[in-house]
Amino acid sequence: MFRHILIPTDGSPIASRAVRAGIRFARETGARVTGYYAFDTLKANVNYGGYMVSEKVVAEIDRRAKHMGERYLRAMEKLAKAARVRFDSVCTKTEYPHEGIIATARRKNCDVIFMASHGRSGLSKLIMGSVTQKVLAHSKIPVLVYR
Repeated sequence: MFRHILIPTDGSPIASRAVRAGIRFARETGARVTGYYAFDTLKANVNYGGYMVSEKVVAEIDRRAKHMGERYLRAMEKLAKAARVRFDSVCTKTEYPHEGIIATARRKNCDVIFMASHGRSGLSKLIMGSVTQKVLAHSKIPVLVYR
Protein backbone atom coordinates (compact mmCIF):
# COMPACT_ATOMS: atom_id res chain seq x y z
CA MET A 1 0.00 0.00 0.00
CA PHE A 2 1.87 3.10 1.23
CA ARG A 3 5.63 2.92 1.74
CA HIS A 4 6.55 6.55 2.48
CA ILE A 5 4.29 9.03 4.26
CA LEU A 6 4.82 12.79 4.48
CA ILE A 7 3.34 14.23 7.67
CA PRO A 8 3.37 18.04 7.77
CA THR A 9 2.86 19.87 11.05
CA ASP A 10 2.37 23.42 12.19
CA GLY A 11 2.74 22.47 15.86
CA SER A 12 -0.93 23.08 16.67
CA PRO A 13 -2.88 20.65 18.86
CA ILE A 14 -4.88 19.28 15.89
CA ALA A 15 -1.69 18.82 13.86
CA SER A 16 -0.10 17.04 16.83
CA ARG A 17 -3.03 14.60 16.95
CA ALA A 18 -2.63 14.01 13.21
CA VAL A 19 1.10 13.38 13.72
CA ARG A 20 0.36 10.68 16.30
CA ALA A 21 -2.30 9.13 14.05
CA GLY A 22 0.01 9.29 11.03
CA ILE A 23 2.81 7.55 12.89
CA ARG A 24 0.39 4.83 14.06
CA PHE A 25 -0.76 4.46 10.45
CA ALA A 26 2.87 4.18 9.30
CA ARG A 27 3.60 1.52 11.92
CA GLU A 28 0.52 -0.50 10.90
CA THR A 29 1.34 -0.32 7.19
CA GLY A 30 5.11 -0.73 7.52
CA ALA A 31 5.76 2.68 5.97
CA ARG A 32 8.44 5.19 6.79
CA VAL A 33 7.70 8.83 7.65
CA THR A 34 9.11 12.17 6.64
CA GLY A 35 8.03 14.97 8.96
CA TYR A 36 7.70 18.41 7.44
CA TYR A 37 7.53 21.94 8.82
CA ALA A 38 7.20 25.05 6.65
CA PHE A 39 7.93 28.50 7.94
CA ASP A 40 7.47 31.85 6.31
CA THR A 41 8.43 35.25 7.57
CA LEU A 42 8.12 38.95 6.99
CA LYS A 43 9.76 40.44 3.97
CA ALA A 44 12.28 43.18 4.70
CA ASN A 45 11.08 45.41 1.88
CA VAL A 46 7.41 45.49 2.98
CA ASN A 47 6.17 48.68 4.61
CA TYR A 48 4.30 47.97 7.86
CA GLY A 49 2.30 51.07 8.77
CA GLY A 50 5.06 53.43 7.72
CA TYR A 51 7.87 51.32 9.21
CA MET A 52 10.31 49.11 7.36
CA VAL A 53 11.48 45.86 8.91
CA SER A 54 15.26 45.58 8.87
CA GLU A 55 16.98 42.59 7.30
CA LYS A 56 18.58 41.87 10.68
CA VAL A 57 15.14 41.55 12.31
CA VAL A 58 13.91 39.33 9.45
CA ALA A 59 16.97 37.09 9.83
CA GLU A 60 16.30 36.75 13.58
CA ILE A 61 12.65 35.88 12.96
CA ASP A 62 13.75 33.28 10.39
CA ARG A 63 16.19 31.78 12.88
CA ARG A 64 13.53 31.54 15.57
CA ALA A 65 10.91 30.11 13.21
CA LYS A 66 13.33 27.45 11.99
CA HIS A 67 14.27 26.61 15.58
CA MET A 68 10.59 26.19 16.48
CA GLY A 69 10.00 23.97 13.44
CA GLU A 70 12.98 21.81 14.29
CA ARG A 71 11.62 21.45 17.82
CA TYR A 72 8.29 20.16 16.47
CA LEU A 73 10.13 17.77 14.17
CA ARG A 74 12.29 16.42 17.02
CA ALA A 75 9.11 15.68 18.98
CA MET A 76 7.74 13.89 15.93
CA GLU A 77 10.98 11.93 15.59
CA LYS A 78 10.73 10.84 19.22
CA LEU A 79 7.21 9.48 18.62
CA ALA A 80 8.33 7.68 15.47
CA LYS A 81 11.31 6.15 17.24
CA ALA A 82 9.08 4.89 20.07
CA ALA A 83 6.79 3.33 17.45
CA ARG A 84 9.81 1.86 15.59
CA VAL A 85 8.99 3.79 12.45
CA ARG A 86 11.82 4.99 10.19
CA PHE A 87 11.86 8.78 10.25
CA ASP A 88 13.39 11.69 8.39
CA SER A 89 12.51 15.38 8.57
CA VAL A 90 12.56 18.52 6.46
CA CYS A 91 12.18 22.12 7.63
CA THR A 92 12.00 24.77 4.92
CA LYS A 93 11.23 28.43 4.45
CA THR A 94 8.51 28.89 1.88
CA GLU A 95 6.15 31.64 0.89
CA TYR A 96 3.21 29.22 0.60
CA PRO A 97 3.14 26.21 2.95
CA HIS A 98 1.02 24.09 0.61
CA GLU A 99 3.67 24.44 -2.11
CA GLY A 100 6.40 23.42 0.35
CA ILE A 101 4.39 20.37 1.42
CA ILE A 102 3.77 19.21 -2.15
CA ALA A 103 7.33 19.91 -3.30
CA THR A 104 8.80 18.02 -0.34
CA ALA A 105 6.47 15.06 -0.89
CA ARG A 106 7.59 14.90 -4.54
CA ARG A 107 11.28 15.40 -3.77
CA LYS A 108 11.22 12.71 -1.06
CA ASN A 109 9.19 10.30 -3.26
CA CYS A 110 6.36 10.06 -0.75
CA ASP A 111 3.33 8.14 -1.93
CA VAL A 112 0.85 9.81 0.45
CA ILE A 113 0.52 13.02 2.45
CA PHE A 114 -1.14 12.54 5.87
CA MET A 115 -2.26 15.84 7.33
CA ALA A 116 -4.67 17.54 9.68
CA SER A 117 -7.54 19.78 8.80
CA HIS A 118 -8.36 22.60 11.17
CA GLY A 119 -11.98 22.39 10.07
CA ARG A 120 -12.45 26.10 9.50
CA SER A 121 -15.59 27.18 7.72
CA GLY A 122 -17.40 30.32 6.71
CA LEU A 123 -15.64 33.65 7.01
CA SER A 124 -12.55 32.31 8.84
CA LYS A 125 -11.93 29.83 5.99
CA LEU A 126 -12.40 32.59 3.42
CA ILE A 127 -10.02 34.97 5.22
CA MET A 128 -7.40 32.53 6.49
CA GLY A 129 -7.65 29.97 3.72
CA SER A 130 -6.83 26.36 4.27
CA VAL A 131 -3.44 24.83 3.70
CA THR A 132 -5.10 21.40 3.61
CA GLN A 133 -7.60 22.57 0.96
CA LYS A 134 -4.76 23.93 -1.15
CA VAL A 135 -2.79 20.68 -0.84
CA LEU A 136 -5.90 18.72 -1.84
CA ALA A 137 -6.46 21.02 -4.82
CA HIS A 138 -2.89 20.99 -6.13
CA SER A 139 -1.30 17.68 -5.14
CA LYS A 140 -1.06 14.79 -7.56
CA ILE A 141 0.04 12.66 -4.59
CA PRO A 142 -2.85 11.17 -2.58
CA VAL A 143 -3.75 13.09 0.59
CA LEU A 144 -5.26 11.53 3.74
CA VAL A 145 -6.94 14.19 5.88
CA TYR A 146 -7.13 13.52 9.60
CA ARG A 147 -10.07 15.13 11.41
